[in-house]
Amino acid sequence: MSLRINEQDGSIILTLPSHMAAARGLDFAMSKADWLTERLDALPDGMPFKDGAILPLLGVPHRLRHDPLGRQGVWLADREIHVAGRPEHFERRLTDWLKREARKEITALALPMAASIGKSPGSVRLKDTRSRWGSCSARGDLAFSWRLVLAPAHVLAYVVAHEVAHLAQMNHSPAFWRVVDELIPDAGGARAWLKRNGTQLHRYGRS
Repeated sequence: MSLRINEQDGSIILTLPSHMAAARGLDFAMSKADWLTERLDALPDGMPFKDGAILPLLGVPHRLRHDPLGRQGVWLADREIHVAGRPEHFERRLTDWLKREARKEITALALPMAASIGKSPGSVRLKDTRSRWGSCSARGDLAFSWRLVLAPAHVLAYVVAHEVAHLAQMNHSPAFWRVVDELIPDAGGARAWLKRNGTQLHRYGRS
């Protein structure tokens, strides 16, 4: 039995064993009311994708601009991200563009990193995960949160290096961390940034 909060939308998720009665789970959740209230109050305010909002791209603040007559879809100009088209399509177009940028940045790092240690990933996929920033399957498939494109470049590179290192060491042994250190400098600094600021990345695109 577990209880957690979805930091992206503030929903409460209760997980029960298949044999357990729902009423028992609800009693458990009610017993944690004070803890839930404290955690919900601590969640950062949402930052919807809308005209005029500030959004970090690789850690650099950019202002969002709606350009209804634009013909380029989404484009960068002078630290602004311009989004063309009708206002009801603004959020979807921007999110799709951010995912494409994330894929481009991550792939450009992952493939040469893997080659440098004599490995090749099975695939590179994007998700909108909240519990982890990246993963590596036993088959060598890599997956990453697209929201890493909002983090500073060295933080994104660290997460990529971390998962690529699992292609050589499917553990967190000293040998694994030596591979990480070979792939990227200051891994500790990037880990510390994520610990301090990672939750903030989930506020973007949320009301």
